[in-house]
Amino acid sequence: MRVPAKVIVWGATFLLALPGLPPALAQSPGTKYPTMGPVEQYLMDRDAEIALARSAAPETVSRDATVLVLGRQGYETAVTGKNGFVCLVARGLVGPSDWPEHWSPKVRGAECLNPQAARSILLYHELRTTLALVGDSTEEAMDKIRTALRQGKLPALEPGAMSYMMAKDSYLTDEGGHNGPHVMFYVPVADQADWGANLPGSPVGSGPFWFFSQSARQKYKDLPTIRVFTVKVANWSDGTPTTIGHQHQ
Repeated sequence: MRVPAKVIVWGATFLLALPGLPPALAQSPGTKYPTMGPVEQYLMDRDAEIALARSAAPETVSRDATVLVLGRQGYETAVTGKNGFVCLVARGLVGPSDWPEHWSPKVRGAECLNPQAARSILLYHELRTTLALVGDSTEEAMDKIRTALRQGKLPALEPGAMSYMMAKDSYLTDEGGHNGPHVMFYVPVADQADWGANLPGSPVGSGPFWFFSQSARQKYKDLPTIRVFTVKVANWSDGTPTTIGHQHQ
């Protein structure tokens, strides 16, 4: 199995991108979630969201992290941390815009970003989410993101940007069995072959940050090159071993 990342984020890719989705799912949007649902469907109980966000990483990392929760207009700070990490629950809204579950109200991808990711990729996650919540179409959102990049309102991806996605209770996709503990790396690399990703026997999965389809990538080729790489880990954030298989296709 390939381990998807979400949140991209994972997004927060995010979110979040979903590296390693089966090819059939990654190639074209489905009709199950053709548009965004009511905002209420994407919101969570505040305490439950904080707990799920913290569970993305081992307690030694997340206990001193800043925690964000999703409000009606975007992410809000629920807890101010002191170690530079930021934990949140990414929705499908941070993933590639042509992912079939981009608008799914069920996606809950707990992610804990390191300081480099919190200073860079997190701002992409937040903006993509905010634009979706106000009802922008993909084209409108991409135009605003491109403008923000040109005006220097979005930072360049920082070297070393990574995040933990090790929560037992995340919901990453309707494709059963695709929630496994892993860590993600955000890299300015276009070719997954540079990491040997998605090869039989490789522990590394990969997927695009912006779009799955080649035509969309060409249309928005002025967007910065970002690819998400995932590396599976053996245990959940609480230290218990996962029972989910990790055989790559």
